[in-house]
Amino acid sequence: MIRFDFRSDTVTKPGADMRRAMAEAEVGDDVYREDPTVIRLQEMVAGRLGKEAALFVPSGTMANQIALLCHTRPGDEVICGRGAHCAFYESGAGGAWAGVQFEQTEEAFFGPDDVIERCKPRAYYCPNTSLVTVENTHNRGGGTVYPLERLAPLAEACRELGLAMHLDGARLWNAAEALGVKEDVLASPFDTVSVCFSKGLGAPVGSALAGPRALIDEAALRYRKMLGGGMRQVGILAAGALFALEHQRARLAEDHAAAQRLAEALRGVDGVTVGEVPTNIVLADVPIAAERVVEAANVRGVAFYPFGPKRLRLVTHADVVGEAFDDAVAATVDAFAEALAG
Repeated sequence: MIRFDFRSDTVTKPGADMRRAMAEAEVGDDVYREDPTVIRLQEMVAGRLGKEAALFVPSGTMANQIALLCHTRPGDEVICGRGAHCAFYESGAGGAWAGVQFEQTEEAFFGPDDVIERCKPRAYYCPNTSLVTVENTHNRGGGTVYPLERLAPLAEACRELGLAMHLDGARLWNAAEALGVKEDVLASPFDTVSVCFSKGLGAPVGSALAGPRALIDEAALRYRKMLGGGMRQVGILAAGALFALEHQRARLAEDHAAAQRLAEALRGVDGVTVGEVPTNIVLADVPIAAERVVEAANVRGVAFYPFGPKRLRLVTHADVVGEAFDDAVAATVDAFAEALAG
Protein backbone atom coordinates (compact mmCIF):
# COMPACT_ATOMS: atom_id res chain seq x y z
CA MET A 1 0.00 0.00 0.00
CA ILE A 2 1.34 3.41 -1.01
CA ARG A 3 1.29 5.83 1.90
CA PHE A 4 3.55 8.61 0.62
CA ASP A 5 3.05 9.57 -3.02
CA PHE A 6 5.83 11.71 -4.50
CA ARG A 7 4.99 10.87 -8.13
CA SER A 8 3.56 14.31 -8.89
CA ASP A 9 1.72 17.27 -7.41
CA THR A 10 -1.23 16.19 -9.57
CA VAL A 11 -2.11 13.31 -7.22
CA THR A 12 -3.67 15.56 -4.57
CA LYS A 13 -7.30 14.99 -3.66
CA PRO A 14 -9.78 17.78 -2.89
CA GLY A 15 -10.45 18.27 0.80
CA ALA A 16 -13.83 18.71 2.45
CA ASP A 17 -13.88 22.51 2.04
CA MET A 18 -13.03 22.33 -1.66
CA ARG A 19 -15.62 19.61 -2.23
CA ARG A 20 -18.21 21.74 -0.46
CA ALA A 21 -17.38 24.72 -2.69
CA MET A 22 -17.72 22.53 -5.75
CA ALA A 23 -21.02 21.02 -4.62
CA GLU A 24 -22.50 24.45 -3.90
CA ALA A 25 -21.19 26.14 -7.06
CA GLU A 26 -23.58 28.26 -9.08
CA VAL A 27 -23.54 26.91 -12.63
CA GLY A 28 -24.73 27.62 -16.15
CA ASP A 29 -23.97 26.45 -19.68
CA ASP A 30 -20.38 27.43 -20.34
CA VAL A 31 -20.62 26.62 -24.06
CA TYR A 32 -23.05 29.54 -24.12
CA ARG A 33 -20.60 31.34 -21.80
CA GLU A 34 -23.26 31.55 -19.11
CA ASP A 35 -21.60 29.77 -16.20
CA PRO A 36 -21.10 32.42 -13.49
CA THR A 37 -18.46 30.43 -11.59
CA VAL A 38 -16.38 29.92 -14.74
CA ILE A 39 -16.71 33.61 -15.56
CA ARG A 40 -15.52 34.55 -12.08
CA LEU A 41 -12.55 32.17 -12.34
CA GLN A 42 -11.56 33.48 -15.76
CA GLU A 43 -11.70 37.08 -14.57
CA MET A 44 -9.60 36.25 -11.50
CA VAL A 45 -6.96 34.44 -13.57
CA ALA A 46 -6.77 37.24 -16.14
CA GLY A 47 -6.33 39.76 -13.33
CA ARG A 48 -3.60 37.79 -11.59
CA LEU A 49 -1.71 37.34 -14.84
CA GLY A 50 -2.17 40.93 -16.01
CA LYS A 51 -4.00 39.88 -19.18
CA GLU A 52 -7.26 41.08 -20.69
CA ALA A 53 -9.06 37.74 -20.67
CA ALA A 54 -8.72 34.06 -19.83
CA LEU A 55 -10.39 30.83 -20.94
CA PHE A 56 -11.01 27.79 -18.73
CA VAL A 57 -9.98 24.48 -20.35
CA PRO A 58 -9.84 20.88 -19.11
CA SER A 59 -6.06 20.46 -19.17
CA GLY A 60 -2.70 22.15 -19.49
CA THR A 61 -2.02 20.23 -22.69
CA MET A 62 -5.15 21.68 -24.26
CA ALA A 63 -4.18 25.18 -23.13
CA ASN A 64 -0.76 24.83 -24.76
CA GLN A 65 -2.19 23.34 -27.94
CA ILE A 66 -4.71 26.17 -28.26
CA ALA A 67 -1.85 28.63 -27.91
CA LEU A 68 0.08 26.87 -30.68
CA LEU A 69 -2.99 26.98 -32.94
CA CYS A 70 -3.50 30.68 -32.20
CA HIS A 71 0.09 31.74 -32.93
CA THR A 72 1.19 29.46 -35.76
CA ARG A 73 0.27 27.94 -39.10
CA PRO A 74 0.95 24.40 -40.35
CA GLY A 75 4.60 24.06 -41.30
CA ASP A 76 5.78 26.68 -38.81
CA GLU A 77 8.57 26.17 -36.31
CA VAL A 78 8.41 26.81 -32.56
CA ILE A 79 11.52 27.50 -30.47
CA CYS A 80 11.43 25.98 -27.00
CA GLY A 81 13.78 24.84 -24.25
CA ARG A 82 15.22 21.35 -24.14
CA GLY A 83 12.67 18.88 -22.80
CA ALA A 84 9.83 21.42 -22.89
CA HIS A 85 6.43 19.99 -21.96
CA CYS A 86 4.82 21.01 -25.27
CA ALA A 87 7.50 19.10 -27.19
CA PHE A 88 8.17 16.21 -24.80
CA TYR A 89 4.97 15.32 -22.92
CA GLU A 90 2.02 16.15 -25.15
CA SER A 91 2.00 13.04 -27.35
CA GLY A 92 3.11 14.84 -30.50
CA ALA A 93 0.01 17.05 -30.41
CA GLY A 94 1.87 20.10 -31.75
CA GLY A 95 2.68 18.25 -34.95
CA ALA A 96 -0.70 16.51 -35.16
CA TRP A 97 -3.01 19.48 -34.55
CA ALA A 98 -1.07 22.68 -35.21
CA GLY A 99 1.28 21.08 -37.76
CA VAL A 100 4.37 22.66 -36.21
CA GLN A 101 7.86 21.39 -35.57
CA PHE A 102 9.93 22.20 -32.50
CA GLU A 103 13.46 23.58 -32.40
CA GLN A 104 14.75 22.78 -28.92
CA THR A 105 17.63 24.73 -27.42
CA GLU A 106 20.54 23.00 -25.74
CA GLU A 107 19.40 24.03 -22.26
CA ALA A 108 16.01 24.11 -20.57
CA PHE A 109 16.22 27.88 -20.23
CA PHE A 110 17.52 29.95 -23.10
CA GLY A 111 18.27 33.57 -23.89
CA PRO A 112 18.03 35.99 -26.80
CA ASP A 113 21.18 34.66 -28.49
CA ASP A 114 19.64 31.19 -28.64
CA VAL A 115 16.52 32.60 -30.29
CA ILE A 116 18.51 34.65 -32.79
CA GLU A 117 20.63 31.64 -33.69
CA ARG A 118 17.66 29.33 -34.21
CA CYS A 119 15.23 31.68 -35.93
CA LYS A 120 15.12 30.55 -39.56
CA PRO A 121 15.67 32.92 -42.50
CA ARG A 122 12.50 34.19 -44.13
CA ALA A 123 12.90 31.97 -47.16
CA TYR A 124 10.46 29.70 -48.97
CA TYR A 125 12.65 26.65 -48.36
CA CYS A 126 12.72 27.09 -44.54
CA PRO A 127 9.98 26.59 -41.99
CA ASN A 128 8.58 29.86 -40.74
CA THR A 129 9.73 30.49 -37.17
CA SER A 130 6.69 32.11 -35.59
CA LEU A 131 6.64 31.38 -31.85
CA VAL A 132 8.90 31.11 -28.82
CA THR A 133 7.60 29.24 -25.78
CA VAL A 134 9.09 29.20 -22.28
CA GLU A 135 8.17 26.69 -19.56
CA ASN A 136 8.27 28.18 -16.05
CA THR A 137 8.87 26.33 -13.83
CA HIS A 138 10.61 23.76 -16.01
CA ASN A 139 9.58 20.22 -15.17
CA ARG A 140 12.44 18.25 -16.75
CA GLY A 141 14.83 20.90 -15.47
CA GLY A 142 13.87 19.96 -11.92
CA GLY A 143 11.33 22.69 -11.17
CA THR A 144 13.82 25.37 -12.15
CA VAL A 145 12.69 28.98 -12.41
CA TYR A 146 13.41 31.19 -15.41
CA PRO A 147 15.66 34.05 -14.21
CA LEU A 148 13.62 37.22 -13.91
CA GLU A 149 16.40 39.44 -15.26
CA ARG A 150 16.52 37.46 -18.51
CA LEU A 151 12.87 37.95 -19.44
CA ALA A 152 13.13 41.49 -20.83
CA PRO A 153 16.12 40.75 -23.13
CA LEU A 154 14.39 37.62 -24.39
CA ALA A 155 11.20 39.53 -25.12
CA GLU A 156 13.11 42.29 -26.90
CA ALA A 157 14.81 39.77 -29.18
CA CYS A 158 11.50 38.07 -29.97
CA ARG A 159 9.81 41.38 -30.81
CA GLU A 160 12.67 42.40 -33.11
CA LEU A 161 12.35 39.09 -34.94
CA GLY A 162 8.56 39.32 -35.13
CA LEU A 163 8.02 36.24 -32.97
CA ALA A 164 5.05 35.69 -30.70
CA MET A 165 5.70 34.48 -27.13
CA HIS A 166 3.81 31.86 -25.14
CA LEU A 167 4.45 31.00 -21.49
CA ASP A 168 3.73 27.45 -20.39
CA GLY A 169 3.12 28.39 -16.78
CA ALA A 170 1.62 25.16 -15.51
CA ARG A 171 3.58 25.76 -12.31
CA LEU A 172 3.86 29.52 -12.64
CA TRP A 173 2.46 29.80 -9.12
CA ASN A 174 5.57 27.98 -7.85
CA ALA A 175 7.87 30.20 -9.90
CA ALA A 176 6.29 33.34 -8.48
CA GLU A 177 6.54 31.98 -4.94
CA ALA A 178 10.21 31.09 -5.41
CA LEU A 179 11.07 34.56 -6.73
CA GLY A 180 8.86 36.45 -4.31
CA VAL A 181 6.96 38.26 -7.07
CA LYS A 182 3.40 38.29 -8.34
CA GLU A 183 2.45 36.12 -11.28
CA ASP A 184 1.78 39.09 -13.57
CA VAL A 185 5.45 40.10 -13.36
CA LEU A 186 6.46 36.77 -14.89
CA ALA A 187 3.59 36.77 -17.39
CA SER A 188 4.02 40.34 -18.60
CA PRO A 189 6.37 39.78 -21.60
CA PHE A 190 4.25 36.99 -23.09
CA ASP A 191 1.36 37.22 -25.53
CA THR A 192 -0.37 34.20 -24.02
CA VAL A 193 0.04 32.30 -20.76
CA SER A 194 -1.24 28.90 -19.70
CA VAL A 195 -1.61 28.02 -16.01
CA CYS A 196 -2.68 24.83 -14.27
CA PHE A 197 -4.91 24.43 -11.22
CA SER A 198 -4.42 20.68 -10.72
CA LYS A 199 -0.70 20.70 -9.96
CA GLY A 200 0.64 22.54 -6.90
CA LEU A 201 -2.66 24.28 -6.19
CA GLY A 202 -4.41 20.96 -5.60
CA ALA A 203 -7.60 21.35 -7.64
CA PRO A 204 -8.85 18.13 -9.25
CA VAL A 205 -9.20 19.43 -12.81
CA GLY A 206 -8.48 22.38 -15.02
CA SER A 207 -6.18 24.93 -16.59
CA ALA A 208 -6.58 28.30 -18.24
CA LEU A 209 -5.17 30.19 -21.20
CA ALA A 210 -4.86 33.97 -20.81
CA GLY A 211 -4.06 36.71 -23.31
CA PRO A 212 -5.56 39.54 -25.36
CA ARG A 213 -9.36 39.60 -25.25
CA ALA A 214 -9.78 39.40 -29.02
CA LEU A 215 -7.55 36.32 -29.23
CA ILE A 216 -9.26 34.59 -26.29
CA ASP A 217 -12.83 35.44 -27.32
CA GLU A 218 -12.37 34.52 -30.97
CA ALA A 219 -9.50 32.18 -31.87
CA ALA A 220 -8.97 30.46 -28.51
CA LEU A 221 -12.67 29.87 -27.92
CA ARG A 222 -13.07 28.40 -31.40
CA TYR A 223 -10.06 26.11 -31.00
CA ARG A 224 -11.29 24.94 -27.61
CA LYS A 225 -14.52 23.86 -29.28
CA MET A 226 -12.63 22.13 -32.11
CA LEU A 227 -10.52 20.18 -29.62
CA GLY A 228 -13.56 19.06 -27.64
CA GLY A 229 -12.97 21.31 -24.66
CA GLY A 230 -16.34 23.04 -24.58
CA MET A 231 -18.18 21.90 -21.45
CA ARG A 232 -21.60 22.64 -20.05
CA GLN A 233 -22.26 23.16 -16.30
CA VAL A 234 -18.53 23.16 -15.64
CA GLY A 235 -18.73 25.65 -12.78
CA ILE A 236 -18.56 22.59 -10.51
CA LEU A 237 -14.94 22.14 -11.64
CA ALA A 238 -14.18 25.84 -11.85
CA ALA A 239 -15.23 26.17 -8.21
CA GLY A 240 -12.43 23.79 -7.23
CA ALA A 241 -9.93 25.92 -9.14
CA LEU A 242 -11.29 29.09 -7.53
CA PHE A 243 -11.00 27.58 -4.08
CA ALA A 244 -7.43 26.53 -4.84
CA LEU A 245 -6.46 30.03 -5.97
CA GLU A 246 -8.11 31.71 -3.01
CA HIS A 247 -7.03 29.32 -0.25
CA GLN A 248 -4.15 27.11 -1.39
CA ARG A 249 -1.87 29.38 -3.40
CA ALA A 250 -0.42 30.79 -0.19
CA ARG A 251 0.83 27.42 1.07
CA LEU A 252 3.23 26.68 -1.83
CA ALA A 253 6.15 27.85 0.29
CA GLU A 254 5.55 24.78 2.48
CA ASP A 255 6.02 22.48 -0.52
CA HIS A 256 9.25 24.24 -1.44
CA ALA A 257 10.61 23.96 2.09
CA ALA A 258 9.64 20.29 2.22
CA ALA A 259 11.44 19.62 -1.06
CA GLN A 260 14.57 21.20 0.42
CA ARG A 261 14.33 18.93 3.46
CA LEU A 262 13.88 15.85 1.29
CA ALA A 263 16.79 16.85 -0.94
CA GLU A 264 19.10 17.41 2.01
CA ALA A 265 18.22 14.02 3.45
CA LEU A 266 18.91 12.28 0.15
CA ARG A 267 22.26 14.03 -0.16
CA GLY A 268 23.26 12.12 2.95
CA VAL A 269 22.93 8.77 1.16
CA ASP A 270 26.19 7.54 -0.37
CA GLY A 271 25.95 7.47 -4.14
CA VAL A 272 23.00 9.87 -4.47
CA THR A 273 23.47 13.20 -6.20
CA VAL A 274 20.87 15.93 -5.86
CA GLY A 275 21.17 19.29 -7.56
CA GLU A 276 19.56 22.59 -6.62
CA VAL A 277 15.91 22.46 -5.62
CA PRO A 278 14.34 25.88 -6.25
CA THR A 279 10.70 24.78 -5.99
CA ASN A 280 8.86 21.52 -5.28
CA ILE A 281 10.66 19.05 -7.58
CA VAL A 282 13.64 16.96 -6.46
CA LEU A 283 15.79 15.19 -9.07
CA ALA A 284 18.04 12.50 -7.62
CA ASP A 285 20.74 10.76 -9.68
CA VAL A 286 21.94 7.29 -8.71
CA PRO A 287 24.64 4.93 -10.08
CA ILE A 288 22.16 2.05 -10.54
CA ALA A 289 18.97 1.50 -12.53
CA ALA A 290 16.32 3.92 -11.29
CA GLU A 291 13.71 1.16 -11.31
CA ARG A 292 15.55 -0.63 -8.50
CA VAL A 293 15.09 2.39 -6.24
CA VAL A 294 11.43 2.65 -7.18
CA GLU A 295 10.87 -0.99 -6.27
CA ALA A 296 12.58 -0.58 -2.90
CA ALA A 297 10.47 2.52 -2.21
CA ASN A 298 7.19 0.82 -3.11
CA VAL A 299 7.89 -1.87 -0.50
CA ARG A 300 8.08 0.93 2.08
CA GLY A 301 4.86 2.56 0.92
CA VAL A 302 6.59 5.34 -1.02
CA ALA A 303 5.94 6.11 -4.68
CA PHE A 304 7.93 8.18 -7.17
CA TYR A 305 8.92 7.91 -10.82
CA PRO A 306 12.07 7.14 -12.79
CA PHE A 307 12.98 10.29 -14.70
CA GLY A 308 15.70 8.66 -16.77
CA PRO A 309 17.73 5.45 -16.66
CA LYS A 310 19.47 6.55 -13.45
CA ARG A 311 17.40 9.52 -12.33
CA LEU A 312 14.38 9.77 -10.01
CA ARG A 313 11.86 12.58 -9.66
CA LEU A 314 10.12 13.30 -6.37
CA VAL A 315 7.51 16.06 -6.09
CA THR A 316 6.21 17.56 -2.86
CA HIS A 317 2.59 18.67 -2.50
CA ALA A 318 -0.17 19.28 0.02
CA ASP A 319 -1.10 15.63 0.46
CA VAL A 320 2.38 14.52 1.46
CA VAL A 321 3.56 17.61 3.37
CA GLY A 322 2.18 17.39 6.88
CA GLU A 323 2.59 15.73 10.24
CA ALA A 324 3.85 12.49 8.70
CA PHE A 325 6.38 14.12 6.39
CA ASP A 326 9.31 13.08 8.60
CA ASP A 327 8.15 9.48 8.18
CA ALA A 328 7.96 9.98 4.42
CA VAL A 329 11.50 11.31 4.29
CA ALA A 330 12.84 8.49 6.47
CA ALA A 331 11.15 5.81 4.35
CA THR A 332 12.48 7.41 1.16
CA VAL A 333 16.03 7.63 2.46
CA ASP A 334 15.89 3.98 3.59
CA ALA A 335 14.69 2.93 0.13
CA PHE A 336 17.55 4.73 -1.62
CA ALA A 337 20.11 3.35 0.83
CA GLU A 338 18.88 -0.23 0.52
CA ALA A 339 18.73 -0.12 -3.29
CA LEU A 340 22.24 1.28 -3.56
CA ALA A 341 23.63 -1.18 -1.02
CA GLY A 342 22.06 -4.18 -2.72
